[in-house]
Amino acid sequence: MPGVSLGDVIPNLEADSTHGRIRLHDFIDNSWTIMFSHPADFTPVCTTELGNIARYAPEFEKRGAKLLGVSNNSVEDHKKWIKDIEAFTGDARVNFPMIADPDRKLTSQLNMLDPDDKDSSGRLLPSRVLHIIGPDKRIKLSFLYPSSTGRNFDEVIRALDALQLAAKYNVATPANWKKGDPVVINPSISNEEAKEKFPQGFKCVKLPSGKDYLRMAQVP
Repeated sequence: MPGVSLGDVIPNLEADSTHGRIRLHDFIDNSWTIMFSHPADFTPVCTTELGNIARYAPEFEKRGAKLLGVSNNSVEDHKKWIKDIEAFTGDARVNFPMIADPDRKLTSQLNMLDPDDKDSSGRLLPSRVLHIIGPDKRIKLSFLYPSSTGRNFDEVIRALDALQLAAKYNVATPANWKKGDPVVINPSISNEEAKEKFPQGFKCVKLPSGKDYLRMAQVP
């Protein structure tokens, strides 16, 4: 599929949304942005996903991240669908914009179409794609799910925490890392540099090779 990939600058596309006309770069500004696509309005899995994103909205806000949804229906359909989503959640409100993309132009350019999933007219439907976009407007991480599988937003939060930590401290996060766990010091940093960068100390994991490339440290 053509379109953007990891590390690319998100195109400065413009589209109508439930919050009016949006230009992507203006919307992102200097913030982290979570941009996610849905196959269609008034569908069951998408309704549960949007409801969960609405519930998680305060967590994203704490992290300085904006939310931006995309679906291939009209703005009018989005606004009607939001009533269903909010009825499903019970207590959360969809306060983030939903972009309308009925001609699939935006989802095509953002690599969000499923080559195997089509609507009744034979047009490709969006898959469940989620891009985490940095303040520099580059794609830092992407999740790609088929329409049959709902996303795990605990993992989206965890991934955002890891990306923000890596950007701030030039570290990496090990498997199954969660906020507060030790991080990995990048191999490009020498032990001498690490002592300056991590005055609280770090631990070299002893390995059969005798190499000290696996170094763990705690950051705030």
